[in-house]
Amino acid sequence: MFVTRLGGPGGDRAKGTGDDPEAVALEVADAVESLANLWAMAAQEAALRLSLHQLRALRVLEGTPDLNLTGLAEQLDIGLPTASRLCDRLEAAGLLERTLHPHRRREVRLSLTVHGRRVLQDVAGRRAQALAAALAAMEPVDRDAFRRGMRAFLAARDASSPAAGQAPGGG
Repeated sequence: MFVTRLGGPGGDRAKGTGDDPEAVALEVADAVESLANLWAMAAQEAALRLSLHQLRALRVLEGTPDLNLTGLAEQLDIGLPTASRLCDRLEAAGLLERTLHPHRRREVRLSLTVHGRRVLQDVAGRRAQALAAALAAMEPVDRDAFRRGMRAFLAARDASSPAAGQAPGGG
């Protein structure tokens, strides 16, 4: 079995031994790249096309309502000016609204609009449909093996993370 290394030239191939972690990692990397492309294409088919940064910002705001600009910048790991411009675009598109904090006059809270929530639902639905179509093409036994493999991967990742011993669920 041969696996193409991501980022390498077409002739750069690694010979896998089946369950060798490095060979499996190369196969998984190819699959993840394919999944990321499927994910991005499904998002681009939504009624309103957004960049991946814009989608990430909306997802963060969905999960953390009334976040301020500093909090959003930290969550996205971007600078304040970049976060501010990102919010300007989202607000202009009617996806985000800024309101003054009721007790701290200098603080502005960010929240999704109804339209912003609908766009996120649309993207999530399209992504789920694209993934379901790919999974439907698999044999049931392969789908089950895939599910078990993903669960085992997540459990191993959680067990090996530095936060694993700090909280139930591992971080």
